[in-house]
Amino acid sequence: MSVTLSPRSRLTPRFQLRPFRRRDIGTVHEAVVASLPELSRWLPWANEYYSRGVAQQYIRDSMAAWSDGRAFDFTIRRDQQPSRHVGNVSIWFTSKPNLVGEIGYWVRTDESGKGICTEATAHVLAIAFKELKLHRVTMRIAIGNRASERVAEKLGFLLEGTLRDEVKIGDHWIDHTVWGLLADEWRVERRRYEAETWV
Repeated sequence: MSVTLSPRSRLTPRFQLRPFRRRDIGTVHEAVVASLPELSRWLPWANEYYSRGVAQQYIRDSMAAWSDGRAFDFTIRRDQQPSRHVGNVSIWFTSKPNLVGEIGYWVRTDESGKGICTEATAHVLAIAFKELKLHRVTMRIAIGNRASERVAEKLGFLLEGTLRDEVKIGDHWIDHTVWGLLADEWRVERRRYEAETWV
């Protein structure tokens, strides 16, 4: 099944979401390096070996995945600061035949606690359910990452279980919780998103 998604920029109440471009390498690298102490607790790629070359490869892979219809990564930017990478939000397929996808996100450390991931993810859920026609969207969140759990809770995701030793961070394994939201549930929740001015 071939899937296409328009690469146009999308606007939330406070941010612009758009696909990555080659010229974003420097701003992505800067944002990750500035946030490594926090990101490295939860994400295996955020480590001492992270470099401008890693950022370049990520953007290259992101552009290819978008073109192939496999995954859709968005950079989060403010209109007033278009050169500042605030964070990422992504939606990708985990099962095209079953119309299931997964969402992931991160925000730079000096922007945390401002509701950015909630607002960006609320908008990407509309893309997932309206444009990609998904039936189910999941999130996997590292045990202990309370900020990410709060995003899932605020958006109406249900906690479905725990995946043991799901990801290796450095030399130790961490568990992930699994959260799910169905299309019918999202149709109810989106009214609340509007009331909260997330969309």
